[in-house]
Amino acid sequence: MNEMRPIRAKSGTNQEGTSAHNRRVMIDALRLNGQLSRADLARATALTKQTVSNIIEELESDGLVASLAAVRKGRGQPSTPYRLVPEGAFAIGLQIDRHVTRTIAVDLIGAVLARGEANLPAGGPEKGVGTILDLIARTRHDLAGIAPQSRDRFVGLGIAMPGPFGIDADADDPWMMAAWQNFPLLETLSAGTGLDVRLQNDAAAAATAEKMVGAAHGLDQAICIYLGYGLGAGLILNGELYRGANGNAGEIGMILSQPRAASGTHRAPLEHRVSIASLSKILGLDPADPGLYRRIDEIAGGPDARVTAWVEDAAFELQAAIQTLESIFDPQTVILCGGMPPGLARLLMEAIHPLLPSIAEHRARSIPRLQLGFTDPWAVAIGAAAEPISRTFDPRFSAILKTATAGAV
Repeated sequence: MNEMRPIRAKSGTNQEGTSAHNRRVMIDALRLNGQLSRADLARATALTKQTVSNIIEELESDGLVASLAAVRKGRGQPSTPYRLVPEGAFAIGLQIDRHVTRTIAVDLIGAVLARGEANLPAGGPEKGVGTILDLIARTRHDLAGIAPQSRDRFVGLGIAMPGPFGIDADADDPWMMAAWQNFPLLETLSAGTGLDVRLQNDAAAAATAEKMVGAAHGLDQAICIYLGYGLGAGLILNGELYRGANGNAGEIGMILSQPRAASGTHRAPLEHRVSIASLSKILGLDPADPGLYRRIDEIAGGPDARVTAWVEDAAFELQAAIQTLESIFDPQTVILCGGMPPGLARLLMEAIHPLLPSIAEHRARSIPRLQLGFTDPWAVAIGAAAEPISRTFDPRFSAILKTATAGAV
């Protein structure tokens, strides 16, 4: 199998005590390639055939991998391909934004099986958490109707909300969510759902979605610029999501924008000019309007001087941000994604080009410097759901490093 195309996979290790890492490597290889034989897996992961056979048997026994019909090619023995079992694991993703909360349920391969949405009531997290718990319960009920086995195969609840985290901010600042960040959210939701709960910022969640089922799938170095109510970036470095010391890596919306003498503008946080919130203010739209994206798409679809001016300003700022990110991180690609209407995303992509000269321009490039990823209000919730799957099954250098260190003690 797969003689005609390269197999994408990370290397395992035959070092003693690394079986958990090798399981993750094999699951990741099957996720990236769809189906592989034991011989394919051994070649791609640098593991011995016996190690691969042992792990395949374990994964089959755990309900994570299934065999397909044997395939005969040439005169050799037929080979049996293996694939991931979508029903092997499930996770819930929760997005909490300023005015709305969304839930997504996914399976092991990232397919969306159920979703829900609700407006957050006034009164902050003390009142909003009840709405969130009800929404999670409804989503789990809907999922159980589709996949009854999900009740026993949940790997966690991922939460995504705007950052930055842990900084001093006015509770009334519309750009921050200080009240929610100061609320014991993880403890409350863990107690209310019985699930393992983790938190990340919305840009990191969008990058997780791109890594698992989007434009960054199979890439080890990618920057995902998330444009939603605010602006941020998810950093995929060496195949892992880089979070920083306090979970605030990639908060490019906090970078001060370039002053433009011709327009009389002064330095301000970048997201005050490049975000759906800033466009909504210009267009006189309510960011809490459930039909906001439809309204923006309708206005952007026709000639509108306000949209044109915003797109020009946003493209000017993003050109500089992309050039800076490329210079610092040397990614394989930069992905523009987020909760923005598709029509607006296309206008913005056109305006950003041509990109500024950068170290990313080289002869060996096979992937565009900039490409469009998810442009969907559900992108953050999808990424939040993908995070528990990724955390449970993806190979991580940090995990094997801990194993090797422990073995040396």
